[in-house]
Amino acid sequence: APLALPAYASAVTSHGKTRSHRVGVLALGSAAMMLLAACGGASATADPDPTMALTPIVSANSSVTAAPVGGSTSSTSPTSTTTTLPARPQGEVTMAFSGDILIHSSVWKDATTNAGGTGYDFAPMFAEITPLVSSVDLGVCHLEVPIAPAGKQPSTFPLYGAPKELVAGIHSAGYDRCSNASNHSLDQGVAGIEATLGALDEQGMGHAGMARTPDEIEPKVFAVNGVTMSHLSYTWGYNGLDTPKGESWRSALNNPKRIISDAKKARAMGAQFVVVSMHWGTEPLAEVTSAQRKLAAELTASGQIDLIVGHHSHMIQKIEQINGVWVVFGMGDSLSDLPTRAYFPPATQDGVVVMITMRLDPATGKPVVAAPVVHPTWVDKDHGHVIRDVLKELARTDLSAGERATYTESLRRTSLQVGDFITPH
Repeated sequence: APLALPAYASAVTSHGKTRSHRVGVLALGSAAMMLLAACGGASATADPDPTMALTPIVSANSSVTAAPVGGSTSSTSPTSTTTTLPARPQGEVTMAFSGDILIHSSVWKDATTNAGGTGYDFAPMFAEITPLVSSVDLGVCHLEVPIAPAGKQPSTFPLYGAPKELVAGIHSAGYDRCSNASNHSLDQGVAGIEATLGALDEQGMGHAGMARTPDEIEPKVFAVNGVTMSHLSYTWGYNGLDTPKGESWRSALNNPKRIISDAKKARAMGAQFVVVSMHWGTEPLAEVTSAQRKLAAELTASGQIDLIVGHHSHMIQKIEQINGVWVVFGMGDSLSDLPTRAYFPPATQDGVVVMITMRLDPATGKPVVAAPVVHPTWVDKDHGHVIRDVLKELARTDLSAGERATYTESLRRTSLQVGDFITPH
């Protein structure tokens, strides 16, 4: 059944930086299908599912500055408006999660163009989804690739190493932290892990899934709007690479006993809400694998985990509720230059920003998670690798027929997987 949540807003201070947060009315159901038809796209039938280092985020006042995006397809410069809405109570947290950030050489070349020919500026690529990510209390990215160590040039497949400036671009969108455990975690060795976490630290961002010390891989807790949370991150493997002898703690693998144990540790530290980022599945498949389902069932049955968000397949996968826990199996690609090989289909340009609202039940103190809300995205490789907000683009009246067809087709693909969770702008 469709679900509506009231609009609200609050300004918060995160990592010493004041950001604006706003969430509007969220409506779920068949809206995506109706919008698709209104845009002139082929009809699609939704396939409903059966079923920070420790850093506080402190509520402030209710003055909100939003940055909606407008203009032509080739422009990504946001404009600003100011809206004042009632502050909402503590004990309720809004979150945004998104797909893989996988940096290929064409992406960093566009970042050099953005910077005027010298250096890298990734911020314009994230500008169009900034109003979404910055509207929530906690924005979480999935940085699939390590940062190239100091003095080393960026590199692409098979051993990725992204420019350090990528993290500043991610942070510019309003992300507060990133999951880092992936099959590329060891691409640049220990030096890459240290460079990645150092770059995140410099931006005041939290992280999970990589470690510089044995203690750093252990669960951490942090406060968001009066709720104590923990964010954990794991991967299926490292593409055949190994951690240094005796240093298996450098990252974390998808071992259910380990994950449940970590969640219990987080609970013992006071965590009221535990979210797990899983790098799992098979690329490039939209189908959820039996291994994913088995692991999801075991984790959610433990009673220790409140939300699972998934990555790796480069394809949007189903969202289901398993043992009463929402599982977002795969969020596609947020930023990449796929398809880079023949078997990567156009759908690898599709991604989603998944919005989650959680509140603590005042009677039991337990978290209650509303149905996810999905905002489809698409990587515009022809105009600087900009992450497009698909519904926002389709609402424009100045699109060419070709542009409208491209966005409509992306929405059709995404709707086939998660159409019941898409809300119109």
